[in-house]
Amino acid sequence: MTTTLMEQQLTFTFAEGVEATQYDDWAFYRNQFNAVCGGTKAVDFVCLDGDQLWLIEVKDYRHHRRTKLVDLGDEVAAKVRDTLAGLVAASCNANEAEERRVARQAVGRSRLRVVLHLEQPRHPSRLFPRAVDPDDVMLKLKQRLKAVDAHPRVVDQSTLDARMPWAVRGLAGGSARE
Repeated sequence: MTTTLMEQQLTFTFAEGVEATQYDDWAFYRNQFNAVCGGTKAVDFVCLDGDQLWLIEVKDYRHHRRTKLVDLGDEVAAKVRDTLAGLVAASCNANEAEERRVARQAVGRSRLRVVLHLEQPRHPSRLFPRAVDPDDVMLKLKQRLKAVDAHPRVVDQSTLDARMPWAVRGLAGGSARE
């Protein structure tokens, strides 16, 4: 059975045999872990595929400009750090058995992968310019996350890697890879 998750205006369909969950919606994250140390951040999806743990952050700037002042690479790196800490805590302390089970499986994986799914206008204009340079974000992620994933990825619908066990489709239609 496949899993389908939505984030912003995008639908992610995960391959059969892959376990994916919307981590930032977990009761553990929302009710227990979020307030730790004055507040934490979370990636959008946690995906378990074989021996790999995929941490996936989604940003869709096709219809709305980026308004945050913090550098996108720094923002994603903080979310990855906090999510990893949250998964370890959830593996011991989550009140919901399913969240505790997924967290235990996640921390037991032998390989960590980080992906920023970044959608931007295909044809930038003054009204909807490119929010960020994907190459700059990639460089920042490599610098910040080299101990977690030496080869993080910045992708969009048209540049998904065949080794990524999911497909992405925009709600307005159009599919990158299915």
